[in-house]
This record gives sequence, structure tokens and C-alpha cells, in this order.
Amino acid sequence: MTTLALTGATGFVGQTLLDQAIAAGHQVRALTRRPQPDRDGVTWIDGALDRPDSLAALVDGAGAVVHVAGVVSAPTRAGFVAGNIDGTRAMLAATERAGIRRFVHVSSLSAREPALSLYGWSKAEAEALVTASPLAWSIVRPSGVYGPGDMEMRDLFRAARLGIALLPPPGKVALVAVADLAQLLLTLATREVPPAIYEVDDGRTLTHAALAQAIGRAVGRRRVRALHLPAAVLRLGARLDRALRGDGAKLTADRVGYLVHDDWTARAPLRPPADLWTPATATDDGLAATARWYRANGLL
Repeated sequence: MTTLALTGATGFVGQTLLDQAIAAGHQVRALTRRPQPDRDGVTWIDGALDRPDSLAALVDGAGAVVHVAGVVSAPTRAGFVAGNIDGTRAMLAATERAGIRRFVHVSSLSAREPALSLYGWSKAEAEALVTASPLAWSIVRPSGVYGPGDMEMRDLFRAARLGIALLPPPGKVALVAVADLAQLLLTLATREVPPAIYEVDDGRTLTHAALAQAIGRAVGRRRVRALHLPAAVLRLGARLDRALRGDGAKLTADRVGYLVHDDWTARAPLRPPADLWTPATATDDGLAATARWYRANGLL
């Protein structure tokens, strides 16, 4: 069994990976900014990506590092730099100093289109740091990650329940269930594989409108009216969301930049080989499970 050093362990993807690693018998050293309840198999390390002392403690004795933490939304360029670029640089440095070889980095499909958003640009810059390192690295670019516990897609489910979907201009999308993504990350952290960038989804390509209908079925709505909004309207919506929800806004001006792109699906040449990973969750089943979790927690 392996001791894993994990960032982002208290987030959506990181929590699922933590659960899977413990269930598989691994030990986990997990970075956290806030006190966490004791848990068998987990050593919580108080710290942050901008605290080198805590990163040294995090990687001490680990056999592999999985860097999940990152910034999805920030009000300024500096926020993306600090969270995604500087944070990755700090983790790479701590990993090298500790003599650890395996480094698994969670990126995003947006990294392949860095001109569309600061988020995508910062993820691409972080990838460049990883690929330039001497480590045995793997980079994973997930498509839209969803599942029980996700709060990013909740508004889509709520709108679908009312029979409406406000969508970006027509394009292609795909999703990946959080449990499937976590399984790939765990496999990459515990197997010797050559350096590679993997693009990941569940293999089902959907139009935005088809995704809206699929979410509608998950919440028990037979038909959802799909309304494609121009980029200018989405940018206005981002300003309104910011005014209403502040830092909790789900639609930001930066996010509009990549929402309007016409293809967020994994490209076949960059998909993980089947002997390494195969997604186990069908889109409809995963969406239904997510809807059940929202209902059970009073969120729908």
C-alpha cells in the first residue's frame, strides 16, 4: 500500500479520492486550512499552498503526490496565478525536495484553450510547470465533473425542475462522474505509468440541449425548454450573479469565456487506454444519483 500526499482533500473531487484511497487500504496525508475530524488512515496537515513548511510536512514519507487543489473562480488574474500557477510550483518544489517520483496533477479541459479564460490560461501555465519537471508525472484534464456532493451544477438541476434551461450557444459537452475521476487519479498515483496528459469524460457526447433534457429526466421533468443565450447576455448574467451572490457567484465573466466554446469533450487520442481506466458511470445514471442527493439534502 502507498502513502499519498493529497491537496484539495476537503473539496468535491478530493473528498471522493480520499474516501477511495482509504477504502483501498492506503494512508493519506491531506492538506487542510481548517481543523478536520479525526479519521482512520488520514493524517491532516494544517497548512496551505503558500506555506512551504506545511507542504514539506505534507509530503514527508509519502510515496506519491496528488495535486487536486486549485482555483476555479477568482475576481482577478492574481487570484488564478496564486491558486493555480504558484500553488502548483510550490507543490512541485516540495515533491522534488522530498525525493518523491510520482506526481498526479488535476488540470482541466480548459487548459487546451488558454486564450478563452484566465482559468484556462492558468491551468495551461500550471501544466507547463508539471511537464518541465523531472518527476514521473501524469496530468488529468477532466470534462465537467459532477455527482453527489457537487454544488457547481445545482442551479442547472433547479432550473430543469422548473422546466427551463438557460444555455450557452450550441456546442458539444461531456461529463465525468466524480467517482470515476477519483478512481483514475488513484490508479495513476499507485501505478508506474509513463508521463502523459489524459483528457477524461464518460464517452458520451451531448449537445447543450441534450444535456438539459438529460438533467430534466433526472429530476422527473419530461421536457425542458432549452434557451441558448448569446455571449453578451451571459456576460450580463455574470454581472448580475456577482451582484447577487458576490464571491459565491456560479456564473462569472471569466467562466463565460469558456462556456461559449463549442466543444468540451475529451479527444480520442488523449483518452486513457482502456487497460488503465474505463468510466463505470453512465451519464443518465450519474445524473439521477446526483438529483437524489440534492433532494435528500434539501437542495432541489
